[in-house]
Amino acid sequence: MHLSIKNLYKTFDDFVALDRITLDVGPRDFVCLLGPSGCGKTTLLRIIAGLLPFDGGMLTLGEKDLATLPAKERGFGIVFQSYSLFPNMTVAENVGYGLRVRKEPAARIAARVAELLELIKLPHLAERYPHQLSGGQQQRVAIARALAVDPSLLLLDEPLSALDARVRVAMRSEIRQVQRRLGIPTIMVTHDQEEALTLADKVVCMNHGRIEQIGTPQEIYARPRTRFVADFVGISNLLPADWVRDVLPELAGQCPEGDTKARELCLRPEDIKVTADGAGEGRVTEVNFLGNLTRLNVQWKGRELVAEYNGFGAPEVGESVSLSVTPSAGAWVRA
Repeated sequence: MHLSIKNLYKTFDDFVALDRITLDVGPRDFVCLLGPSGCGKTTLLRIIAGLLPFDGGMLTLGEKDLATLPAKERGFGIVFQSYSLFPNMTVAENVGYGLRVRKEPAARIAARVAELLELIKLPHLAERYPHQLSGGQQQRVAIARALAVDPSLLLLDEPLSALDARVRVAMRSEIRQVQRRLGIPTIMVTHDQEEALTLADKVVCMNHGRIEQIGTPQEIYARPRTRFVADFVGISNLLPADWVRDVLPELAGQCPEGDTKARELCLRPEDIKVTADGAGEGRVTEVNFLGNLTRLNVQWKGRELVAEYNGFGAPEVGESVSLSVTPSAGAWVRA
């Protein structure tokens, strides 16, 4: 089903938590709400789930007006950061809990639980209890429990933040595979930019209760529209228009409608080519080896830029280098 949010507004006393949010989620979309703590993303998720009321706007799923529908009647699956598994129930009992509440036939419950345990690759742990599972396994069980009731929408509230880095990467892949296989529209809250870029069909960048930009991961990274998005997603060099006009005039001409007022140029480190010739105008001030590439801080023409050097033999701190920028590189953002 299609979820539609129009001009959604929410306040807590005098604080505006959500300011006229408009967003559409398609029937098979994986949407990530991305932003720093306090930006409103979890508030928006809880309103969609029916756990918080809202003050204005419209929230509909297909033909249903969700403003009049309590949480238990929305038919959504919700997975929280804390997993919230029942400690006194086995894995199989946890997964089948929602079906038992609905008084589904025992045979139907058993079949659905078996199907989902296969889906999350844990059929051999059906009789174990939550405390006998790893964090990643508990998270899989929480997701299976949310899917058991055939939800019309899956809501994930930072479900991977409590996991260690390696397990988190593996779980990203599994969540995406399950979502694609089942075709359930999914909204996930995260403050992890890598997580959003890896998982989402559509990224919604939020800041101070507003949506700064909506787009595919590629659009958000390569063509940010605001300084906040450019700075929050990935590493960026944010360059004042006056400096760009003086140093990189070929890029200044690409500013929309020539309007460089209140705009900055966002250059990603990979947009800048570094040549270690020992005779350039740039001087390396910091070197960070990252395995497949080396990230350099380079003082160049009055500014410090972050650039990338691929391969081995990267210049060292204090070495002189030459820099060049692809004429089509970068994106102009609102300052």
